[in-house]
Amino acid sequence: MTALFRFWLTHQQELATSVAEHILLVAISTAIAAAIGVPLAIFATRRPRLSAPLVAIANVVQTVPSLAMFGFLLPVPFIGGVGARAALAVLVLYGLLPIVRSTIVGITGIDPSIRLAGVAMGMTARQLLRQVELPLALPSIVAGVRVAAVVGVGSATIAAAIGAGGLGQYIYRGLSMVDSTVILAGAIPAALLALGVDGSLLWLERRLSARRHARSRRAVAAAAASLAIVVLAGSALWAARSPAAIVVGSKNFTEQLILGEILAQTIERETGLPVQRRLNLGGTLICDRALITGDIDVYVEYTGTALTAVFHQPAAKDPRVVTETVRGLYAGTGRTLLPPLGYDNTFAILVRGADARARGLRTIDDAARVAPQWRAGFGYEFLERPDGYTGLAQRYGLTFRSPPQVMDLTLSYRALASGQVDLIAGDATAGLIKGLDLVQLEDNRRYFPPYDAVPVARAATLLRYPQVRRALEGLAGRITADDMREMNHAADALKQNPADIARRFLDRR
Repeated sequence: MTALFRFWLTHQQELATSVAEHILLVAISTAIAAAIGVPLAIFATRRPRLSAPLVAIANVVQTVPSLAMFGFLLPVPFIGGVGARAALAVLVLYGLLPIVRSTIVGITGIDPSIRLAGVAMGMTARQLLRQVELPLALPSIVAGVRVAAVVGVGSATIAAAIGAGGLGQYIYRGLSMVDSTVILAGAIPAALLALGVDGSLLWLERRLSARRHARSRRAVAAAAASLAIVVLAGSALWAARSPAAIVVGSKNFTEQLILGEILAQTIERETGLPVQRRLNLGGTLICDRALITGDIDVYVEYTGTALTAVFHQPAAKDPRVVTETVRGLYAGTGRTLLPPLGYDNTFAILVRGADARARGLRTIDDAARVAPQWRAGFGYEFLERPDGYTGLAQRYGLTFRSPPQVMDLTLSYRALASGQVDLIAGDATAGLIKGLDLVQLEDNRRYFPPYDAVPVARAATLLRYPQVRRALEGLAGRITADDMREMNHAADALKQNPADIARRFLDRR
C-alpha cells in the first residue's frame, strides 16, 4: 500500500485528469442514455406490443462483450474511430437497457385507479404523464439510471483501449508492465467511483420513494441541471484538447509505450507543437485504423507486421525489400513510412533457461522434438496473424499436448517463467527475457520476416507540419536492439515510468 500511495502522490495531476475524464465519460453517456431511453420506454408503454421487442434488442446489445463492441464501432462513420466519441457511443448503448426496463416497469406498475382518477379530473394524456405517471415512476427511473451509471464506470475502464482516457489507462499500463501497483492505481479509484455513484443515486432513489412532492422534484431538477453543466463542460474540455495537436499513438505493450513517448517527446522538444498521447490502443489493426481515420497522426510499426498483417502480402526475408515494399504500400494510402529507428524486433520463440540447458535446446527445431510433451502460450495477435502460429507450426512441425493457451503478450513471459506454459512467442527486445532467465531459440529455418521498427505517419500531417518530419527523421538509426532491451528492462523489471525512460534516452542521445 505504501508503494500505491507513493505512486498516487507522484502522479497527482495525471490521476486528477484521468478521474475527470472517467467521470465525464460516465456522466455524458448516462445523460444521453437517459435522454434516449426514457422517451423510448414511454413510447413502449403506449404501444405494449413494442415493449417486449424493444427490451429484447437492448438485451442483445448488453450481451456483446465491451471490448468487442469497441472494436466493432471503430470503422463506423461519425460515431466510430479512436477516442471519446466511440467510447460514448458504446457506453450509451450499454446504459439503455436498465433505463428502458426500469422506466417501463415504473410506469406500468402504477395502480390503474390512479390513472382513472386523473382522467376523471379531466387530465389530458400529456398532463397525466407529466403530473401523475412520471412523478410516481421517478424512483424506478432513478434506479435504472443508477444501474446504467455503475455499469458505465466499469465499462469506461475498457474504453482506454481505444484512447478514450480515464482510469483504464493505469490498468492497461499496469498489465503491459506486469505491475500490480499501477493496476491498483486505476482499479481502486474506479471501484470507489462506482461505489460513490451507486450510493448517491441510491440515496436519491430512496428519498424520492419516501417523499413524492415538490421538493423531491426540485432536487431532481437541480441534479439534472448539475449533470447538464458537467456535460457541457466536458464537451468544451474535449473540444479544447484537440486543435493543432499532433496525436501520437501506440500499441498496448511496454516497448510501444516507450516508443510512443520517444516520438511524443521528440516532437515536443524539436518543434514546440502540442502533442496529445493516445497510447495503449490495442493491437496492430486498431492503431492502423486510427491512422487511416486521422484519430492519430503517427505511431511505430514493424515492417514485417505491416507487410503481412496490415497489407496481407507474403512474407519476405530481405529487410531492404520488405521496407521498400511496405513504403510503397503505405504511400498509396496517404501514409508515409519514415526511416527505421535502427533495430529489428523479431518474434522470439522462448523457453525457460533451465529447460534449454538441461535438454540442449538451441533452435526451434530442437524444441519441436519435445513440444508434444509441452504446453504453449501465445498472444492474441500471434495466433491470428499470417506470420504467426499457424505458419510456424507448419514450417517446424510443431505440435503440443494441448491447444496453445491464449493470453496477453506481456503476461506470457511470467507464465513461462512460473511453469504454467513451456514455450511462448515474445519480442526479441523484451526486457523480461534476461530478468526471468528465458532463452530465445534460433529461427534456423528463417520463418519470421524482418521487423524493423519504423514510425508511420499521415502524409497530410507531415505536409502541414514539415518540422514534424524533420524531428522524427532525426531518430533514424538512433535506437539499437540493446538500447531497446535496456529500456524495456527498466520498465518491466525495475517498474520505471515509460515517460521517464524515454526522457533519459533522449537526454543522452
